[in-house]
Amino acid sequence: MTTDQVVSRGAAVRAVRLPAWASGVLGAIGIVLVWWLLAATVFSNVGPGGVQAIPTPPQVVEEFVQTGWSYFARNFSVTIIEAGTGYLWGNGLALLLAALVLVVPRLEGVVMQLAIITYCIPIVAIGMLLVVIIPVPKPGEPSGTASFLAALAVFFTTVVGALLGLKAADRASLDVVTVYGGTRLTQLRKIRLIAALPAILNALQIAVPAAFLGAVLGEFFGKVELGVGPAMIAAQQALDAPRVWALALVSGAVALIGYALLGVIARAVAPWSKGARR
Repeated sequence: MTTDQVVSRGAAVRAVRLPAWASGVLGAIGIVLVWWLLAATVFSNVGPGGVQAIPTPPQVVEEFVQTGWSYFARNFSVTIIEAGTGYLWGNGLALLLAALVLVVPRLEGVVMQLAIITYCIPIVAIGMLLVVIIPVPKPGEPSGTASFLAALAVFFTTVVGALLGLKAADRASLDVVTVYGGTRLTQLRKIRLIAALPAILNALQIAVPAAFLGAVLGEFFGKVELGVGPAMIAAQQALDAPRVWALALVSGAVALIGYALLGVIARAVAPWSKGARR
């Protein structure tokens, strides 16, 4: 094979390259097919007491239809509120402290130590303490424990991402502001925030599934009666594997939708971070 033939073949391969959404759809279909095959063959007898612990995709869909949309909407609405509350509080505090570090640099060590502590302490240990401190919510109300753990789950990544972005500002632009009499606060408003916007948006995007996971974990400790956590516990105790899988898959879909939504917002607000043009 000559060099020209190799080059032409490589150009042909690049020409038939699938778009990102098509690759994602094909990958999802492949995962479902592999799951279906393994659940129907290798893992068909896996489970306590003869219960099929790994159901096939049709069994999960059938369980979703039989259970009804109202069941999932009722439970997920509570968890989404908890995750949203924790998301706003955790990210808001993280962004505030990151901005404060740029205005008062001596606070960087304290803020980073606080972020590292919140990241290193096991969330299970914190959840057990919160059960004692935070009152048990009324039936159907969001759990304070779940909201707190959701905020805790997003704090570290947002602090680190925001600080890295704020420090990535162009030094020459910062010097221009200083020469014209601008303060650190002026640098933060006019230079650093614009430079840090892509990093901050990426951190906020990553925080979406983390907040939802923190809320679900908090429901395991918060003694709540409604939410994704209690629903999973009830299905697990009843050995209802299809419902457990349905709840898990819907949870993943909710987190993925939130992640994609923040990605769309990031592309609209800071198109240069994704290589797009206005």
